[in-house]
Amino acid sequence: MKVAFATQDLKRVDAHFGWAKNIAIYEVSPDGSHFVEAIEFDGDLKEDGNEDKLAPKIDAIKDCAILYVAAIGGSGAARVVANNIHPMKVNQPEEIADLIDKLSEVLKGTPPPWLRKALNKGKERTLDFED
Repeated sequence: MKVAFATQDLKRVDAHFGWAKNIAIYEVSPDGSHFVEAIEFDGDLKEDGNEDKLAPKIDAIKDCAILYVAAIGGSGAARVVANNIHPMKVNQPEEIADLIDKLSEVLKGTPPPWLRKALNKGKERTLDFED
């Protein structure tokens, strides 16, 4: 599953989604992870009320299942959730590598329902009512 991280330095989740200079994307599984890409954003990212700055970020993470952020505004969160991406807020800057390790460990066990749903993002949903 692809996971996005809002970051200023590409090492830590330390950025508000709307103000983030970079979004780092990793493929994460129970067996580990690998870096996919980093997308850099420029312009006036701190301009409050400028919803246009969110569109390229939403587009960049549209195939991700989870987005880690230091903070996210209401409209940004609504747009992320509307794209079936689960936002995760960190309380203080955290190393991306540490967050990936924690997520991989959870995936090895029995993930909570929201995470099982995120794991199935982009896969065809099949229901077997005979089971």
